[in-house]
Amino acid sequence: MEKFLNSKYLESVERNYIDGKLYDEHNVKRGLRNSNGTGVLVGLTKICEVHGYNIVDGKKEDDFGHLYYRGYDLVELANQRYERYGYERVCYLILFGELPTDEELNMFKKALADLYNLPRNFNTRVILEYPSKNLMNQLQRNVLSLYVYDKDPDSTDPKVVLEKGVSLVAKMPALAVYTYYSKSHLIDQKSLVVHMPNKNYSIAENFLHMLRMDGKFTKEEAQTLDLLLMIHADHGGANNSTFANIVVSSTATDFYSAVAAALGSLKGPLHGGASKEVDDMFHAVIKEIGINGTDEEINRVVNAMLDKTFYDKKGLIYGLGHAVYTKSDPRAEILRDRCKELAISKKEGKSFDFYYRFEKIAIRELKKRKGETFNVCANVDFYSGLTYKLLGIPEELYTPLFATSRMVGWVAHNIENKLYCSRIIRPAAQYVGKFRKIGEEK
Repeated sequence: MEKFLNSKYLESVERNYIDGKLYDEHNVKRGLRNSNGTGVLVGLTKICEVHGYNIVDGKKEDDFGHLYYRGYDLVELANQRYERYGYERVCYLILFGELPTDEELNMFKKALADLYNLPRNFNTRVILEYPSKNLMNQLQRNVLSLYVYDKDPDSTDPKVVLEKGVSLVAKMPALAVYTYYSKSHLIDQKSLVVHMPNKNYSIAENFLHMLRMDGKFTKEEAQTLDLLLMIHADHGGANNSTFANIVVSSTATDFYSAVAAALGSLKGPLHGGASKEVDDMFHAVIKEIGINGTDEEINRVVNAMLDKTFYDKKGLIYGLGHAVYTKSDPRAEILRDRCKELAISKKEGKSFDFYYRFEKIAIRELKKRKGETFNVCANVDFYSGLTYKLLGIPEELYTPLFATSRMVGWVAHNIENKLYCSRIIRPAAQYVGKFRKIGEEK
């Protein structure tokens, strides 16, 4: 069977070849991208704006990055330095369109806390019963399993979806952490830790509480994770996972199926798995030259990667560059500063210094190769892996933690599209194969 399939696969590859020139000939936007790299507009939103360039006289001009939640600049929101519940404030803003008053925030916090716990026996019957080698695949299954516990799972009424969505935002820390310990215990043969959610904790605090064996965390650690959740909460209506959620939801299927599709998208290393790619790259670099590597040694390794002779030999520097941001990624700018503070407090200043020097040297070398007018910046994934590590979060939880944060964005865009766009999303693809009749030669 394997030999047969291999031979047929090679034949099909040849038959399915599509010349790249045909995309231009038929004016087809490959990957929903315009020829200048900008994204094809596929919808309207009032939730989030991602800005990284301007279009002047039909041409793309690079600009400093900005990310807006309901019109508020993320940098301004992050600079508030909330002691607690910064993520909850952002969730309220994204879902309801305005920043909450103190009274509204307290009511929202209580609503979330009342929903922290998973359904009765869900952990033992669903999560612990079926561990998976990949946490994102198990998260998909866990979310789909919540369908069974829902009294009205197929309702697509926006108000009902809001209730389901808020419930899922509240449950994500437990789903992610319990999924991790299910795999850790039953597959990796390590200790099993099951802490119940604490209603007096924020979502960030609960994540750390449930993850750590002693359930303890510092104020600075909780504030840092709170900030990470804030900056990952949304990224526009057409990022891959949000768009996947919207596309599936447009068929009028249930909410859990749409979220499962988003989770499947986020699993990919080109999307939510990017922070682990950065982490793996730095493992290899530090193994090669050490954490005290000089600028000259970093320069050598960077050029070896660009020359495809070191690491994965793909010619890429992971954590640099973005589909929208050009001169700067505001999320990376925010996280860089907080990561530095955390690293110093944990006596890991050398680690941060290495990342920072690597970033500057890699950008400099890329400009040398592509020209000084070429703009590339560190994206949010460049420092998120190091920040997770400083918080003691296992690599396997990087992407589930991203999903925990992004859930509110998926919920908001799902509802928004139900309210203003009732059509099934169905773009078209141009057929460029031959038309044949039975009996003709292959």
